[in-house]
Formats: sequence, C-alpha cells, structure tokens
Amino acid sequence: MKILIVGYFTEISKSIITRHFPNDWEVVIVPPGEEMLQHMKDCQVIIPEHIKVDHKLLSIAKNLKLVQTGAGYDNVDIDACTQLGIWAANASGVNAKAVAEHVMALILSFYKNIPFLDAFMKNKIDESKLDYTGSELTGKTIGIIGFGAIGKKVAEFCRVFDMNVLVYARNAVVHSEDFVKLTDFDYLVRTSDIVTVHASLNPETRQLIDKEVFRKMKNTALFINTARGGIVNEKDLIDALKNGDISGACLDVFEAEPLSTNSELRKLSNVILTPHTAGMPDGLKFHKKRYDFFVNNIKRVENGEEPENKLNQLK
Repeated sequence: MKILIVGYFTEISKSIITRHFPNDWEVVIVPPGEEMLQHMKDCQVIIPEHIKVDHKLLSIAKNLKLVQTGAGYDNVDIDACTQLGIWAANASGVNAKAVAEHVMALILSFYKNIPFLDAFMKNKIDESKLDYTGSELTGKTIGIIGFGAIGKKVAEFCRVFDMNVLVYARNAVVHSEDFVKLTDFDYLVRTSDIVTVHASLNPETRQLIDKEVFRKMKNTALFINTARGGIVNEKDLIDALKNGDISGACLDVFEAEPLSTNSELRKLSNVILTPHTAGMPDGLKFHKKRYDFFVNNIKRVENGEEPENKLNQLK
C-alpha cells in the first residue's frame, strides 16, 4: 500500500507522520509539484493539502483507491472521484475540540487585549501610561454559522462563559432543552456581538460573508473565521475593518494560503492572525487523532470495505 501525502511539512513533521503508519506501507510526503505527479501514478491513497484534486490529476493515478482529506474537502472533485471509481472521505469531527479551543483563545485574546498588553510589557513602557480597553464575555451574544461538530463544541464552551448562543445552519437540529437558539442568517449577523464561521466551503457558502453582511453587523462586532478563507470576501473584510463597520477580526484561514506577506491584514491593529493552525494541537502539523482515523480508514479500503465519513458512493 502506497500512501501519498501532499503538503508543506517540516522534516520533523515528516518523520513523525511516517512513523505513525504501518511499517509495510510505503509513505511518501512531498510538496505540490512535479515530484508529486510522479508518485501519483502508482499510489493507492492520497492525502492532499494545498492542491486541487480534479479529474485531470485523478486520471494520472491508475491505482488510486481513496482520497482522504481532513475536515475540509473543498479541494476535491467528488464527482470525478465517483466517475473514476475512487472513494473520497473526510475526517470531519476529529479536530473539533482543537479548533473550538482555538476559537475561544482568539475571543479571549481579543477582548482581554492580550496582544497589546504583551507588546506593552515587552517594550518596557511605563505602566502609568497604560491606556486600553477590555471586556468580559458574560452576556455577550455569539452567532455561530454552521453547526457541525466544531460549531457545537464552540457553543458548549460559550455556555460556560454565560454567553447567549445563536445558530444559523441549514440542517441543524436543536432540542427544546438546548441552550442555543436557531435563527435566520440576517438576524444572527445583525444582533451578534461575535460572529464565528464553522461552515464548509461549497458553492452556496463561497463569498457568503461580503460587504453587505459586514454592514449589517454591529460596529462593535468581532468576526472570526477558522473554517475556510473562501467563505469570506477578503477585500470586503479589510474594508470593513478599516472603515469601522466592525470592531475587529480573528482569522486562521485566508482566501490564498499561505497569507501574502504584503497582505493588509498583517498591518491592522484590530486583527489577530494565526497561520491555519486551529486544528493542530501540537504545532508540528501532526494530529494523532486525525492520523489514527486516516490509518483505520485506509485499512478499511484495503480490506474491501467502505471508508468511514465517505463523501461518495461507489457501485
């Protein structure tokens, strides 16, 4: 069994990842490019990052049985996989806690002004000159767009902070005893103090958050995106931040990744940025629970079984 992992990894990460797979499997980790194409020809499984898995790429892989992604799969042409008899599966939910914790860390960092205070102390400024604003979370309303495993975990955390929780999702089921309130999209963005995105990227959500949405938000609102950069019109977001349409943003994902060193987002004081690491618990691009899932799913396909979290159905 040959496993092809495509992405940008450090040598330490490669070593850790490789050791996690059975010894009798050949595991190849390469960045996008010509070397990747050579290995596509004879691999049985591909785990893709930072590449589009389309019909053209899949047609090279004559032995491919499974395209295995993390939580997101917007970079994979599911129809093409089905046409070519290749399973597609994701690992939805395995990093829910890590992402939800990251969201709460961003919220607390913003409202407690941690980046500013940290810089203040490290720059050895006279503490008598300290002038800043902070805020408590109690009583604030958070609007969660998308209510899968991550959205639900964020809601649970917010309950501990005595926050009001609004949810907008197409297929969400909320029981009457639950502490969250299902609402429509317009009401959520107009009334929430915090708007956080946890939806998948698809044709219906692409550019969902644009200038019209930002104008509907409170000018004191905080916007958070740890889902996919393509859900947001980045230029409209930058304009909203600069014009005071919203108070600030915390971002882990971007329209183009890695984020350009010239991006205006890097220059705005009301923005907190992280480099698409919300789902990574240890900073080495290795998530044990996720790779455990990958290994087990690959074994299922190797044994002629359907993968878990399948995204298509083969005859």
